[in-house]
Amino acid sequence: MTATVRLTEALIARQSVTPADHGCQDLMADRLRAIGFECQTLTFGPQDAPVTNLWAIKRGTGHATGAPTLVFAGHTDVVPTGPLDQWSSPPFVPSYRDGLLYGRGAADMKTSLAAMVVASEEFVAAHPQHQGSIAFLITSDEEGPSVDGTVKVCEWLQERGERLDACIVGEPTSVKQVGDMIKNGRRGSLSGKLRIKGVQGHIAYPHLARNPIHLAAPALAELTTIVWDAGNDHFPPTSWQMSNIHAGTGANNVIPGELVIDFNFRFSTESTPEGLQSQVEALLQRHGLDFSIDWTVGGRPFLTRRGPLVDAMAAAIQSVTGIDTELSTTGGTSDGRFIAQICPQVVEFGPVNASIHKIDEHVAVADIEPLKDIYKQTLERLLA
Repeated sequence: MTATVRLTEALIARQSVTPADHGCQDLMADRLRAIGFECQTLTFGPQDAPVTNLWAIKRGTGHATGAPTLVFAGHTDVVPTGPLDQWSSPPFVPSYRDGLLYGRGAADMKTSLAAMVVASEEFVAAHPQHQGSIAFLITSDEEGPSVDGTVKVCEWLQERGERLDACIVGEPTSVKQVGDMIKNGRRGSLSGKLRIKGVQGHIAYPHLARNPIHLAAPALAELTTIVWDAGNDHFPPTSWQMSNIHAGTGANNVIPGELVIDFNFRFSTESTPEGLQSQVEALLQRHGLDFSIDWTVGGRPFLTRRGPLVDAMAAAIQSVTGIDTELSTTGGTSDGRFIAQICPQVVEFGPVNASIHKIDEHVAVADIEPLKDIYKQTLERLLA
């Protein structure tokens, strides 16, 4: 039973369903203070349900001369468990079966948090006079709306003039075995709620009404055929998808007066939110529709090309596992989108993601120490 496994167990045992932290960050902060970190708890959001965030930093001996700061980032909150009777063991009781450690958050992402803390402990013990600085940026608002967590801490860091040089987000990125994939970027997310106005009326008298479903159909069909961009070497082409569509009063003899459509762009660095918004609105205007759109930018795309951070992590993975890792920008959004606005190098790396958000979430016990060793070797390659 290693120190990493014990800390993983302790974190899993805390019922930190988003946005609750349930003492996870205090547990991490206690460990980090013991090795010289300055720790600050930052709370944002409503008083009745505040979001807890942790900023912790240990400044290296070269801090004044510009030695780099490497940030470990992640979240202590987890998604709800789902039906308890479908779990093979209680989700907040760390349990072992067939070489796997079960519990909500085991893969997403309490194992990563434990590995980051223990890697830092071992690194500081081996390199007490390290040049670069190590920091932790931890939130309890990643699995929720993500408005009072990492994004607010990044704003707070900017106001303080804190410089971040590289960041590892502990998201579960591995596919088949730990180390086989690093996320070195993510697509942007742009959502819209489109309302198309018509005139409600009796379905038997269509000449006295204007059916917004019929009016919108040609425009919606055209939107599904547009090639928004061709992508590039790092990103697939931008995609547009409708997720919800609603109209009608519930009666089958009423022409609705309004059509409401939810849609989303996942966009590459070849497009911008402003450009996509303009294209959509111009198309709807060309079709003569009476419409409004509420736009939400969920995150802008980011990309970290080959350089100090990617090379250090890839070398660490090769050293620990023998795997030549793959760089990828696939998948959804993460808090890396906020950190990338203030940090030039951001990657995501963590354990196998096959069971995340599922019943009986788990991580292979045999993957836990290699994950810690990869984080530790990355620290050594960048900061020692």
